[in-house]
Amino acid sequence: MKKPYFFNPLLVVIFIFLFSQCHEKTENTYRYELQFLTEEYKPFNYTENSALTGLAPEILEKICSNLAIQYNVEVLPWNEAYGQAQNSDNAVLFSTALNADRKDLFKWAGPIAKLEWLFYSTVQNQDVLNSLDDAKKVAEIGVIKDYAIEQYLLNKGFTNLVECTSQVDGFDRLLKGEIDLFPSDNITAEAALQELGKTIYSVSNKMIIMTDMVYFAFNKNIPDDVVADFQYEIDRLKNDGTLKTLTQKYLSTSDYPETIQIYTEQYPPLTFRNSSGQITGFGSDIVYEIMKRNGQFFDITLSSWSNGYELALNNPNVCLFTMDRTEIRENLFQWVGPIGTNTTWFYTKAGSGITINSIDDAKNLVSVGTVDSWFSNQYLVELGFSNLVANSDPAVMAQKLIAGEIDAFVCTGVTYPDILKSIGYDYSEVDPSYSLMSSDYYIAFSKNTSQVIVGQWQSALDAIKSDDTYSAIVNKWLK
Repeated sequence: MKKPYFFNPLLVVIFIFLFSQCHEKTENTYRYELQFLTEEYKPFNYTENSALTGLAPEILEKICSNLAIQYNVEVLPWNEAYGQAQNSDNAVLFSTALNADRKDLFKWAGPIAKLEWLFYSTVQNQDVLNSLDDAKKVAEIGVIKDYAIEQYLLNKGFTNLVECTSQVDGFDRLLKGEIDLFPSDNITAEAALQELGKTIYSVSNKMIIMTDMVYFAFNKNIPDDVVADFQYEIDRLKNDGTLKTLTQKYLSTSDYPETIQIYTEQYPPLTFRNSSGQITGFGSDIVYEIMKRNGQFFDITLSSWSNGYELALNNPNVCLFTMDRTEIRENLFQWVGPIGTNTTWFYTKAGSGITINSIDDAKNLVSVGTVDSWFSNQYLVELGFSNLVANSDPAVMAQKLIAGEIDAFVCTGVTYPDILKSIGYDYSEVDPSYSLMSSDYYIAFSKNTSQVIVGQWQSALDAIKSDDTYSAIVNKWLK
């Protein structure tokens, strides 16, 4: 016999409540489970009073809270975390520097900080380092396995590297005289020295090596939209001032990577730092005017050309000026311009008796000086030159030409007079012997910069050229 059915309103209410709770839990749980990995790397990520803290963990906590992601971090030695991040499908590694070797190994969200890598020595060490070539000549340089700086130095041909287990170990061995140099960034160096009972004044900074941008690195199998969610949250922390506040709290500086990062070099009269400390010049005035018209205000960082070039090549949202637009570079960057035209010459020392009437004549010289990452250096390599002597500082190569250490120096006509003046020489002391090329120079953006931003800059430049502003800037600097 069929039992009669009784309607119970209380059961309905309970069912609706439980269903809504389950639905709410599903709605508030992130769609993808992530495994977060890091190392002890004070002040970016470190353990204090049994809790993980630092710039990156605090940023991650905020992101996880906003996205409803479970915040759970495993702290490992760097080489273990680095390997696990590549092999675990849901792994996220921080704080990770993005470089050419790592670029295609992970997906990236950031940057959240930037590091200046420097060579440190003992205070008693009086050796002068003017270039990476000088550093290659010392006996031993300590490095940490799989760190970005180790990869960078190996790619530059260093064969005098010895392994250290950590930042603290590296500085300890440096101070004991067991190694000659130790490369470290300007932020974590002080923290490592404090663990040894020392201060940053216990060591000497010999030279800047490179700049690294710090990111969250995602395993390649993590969906793009997950990485995009993180990038959106990081950009929001930049725009609302949170990242600046956290940078001041943990890194004792307000210098953090903005949404767009702008780099240039000491390259008068196009770009340079004047006696008042301001970055100025023809190209700088153009960039400042573009930002003003777009309502964008980003700091301009003065760096070596090779450093800025590597940053723009590997990192998103990096602007680099001024850059000659050549066939070799055409598909490596996005372009805003042109902002000017320049001629590149083979310069010889006046009275040297060296004549250059063709490319073959230049190839037959004993040595031709160039600057790393300049378009002319790339072009000469493509032409098959085997007699090139390169340095990242054009003033060094200008000095070598005057001293007779090289037969010719390849440089642009618009900048060489100022380079010579900066080292105490006159343009009359050199001869523009042979024209290598004439080319237009531009403002370059990294490939994965938003096309909207690049379009805004091009539109602003076009407007500058359509009124009297452009001609006024030309007359100020180039006439």
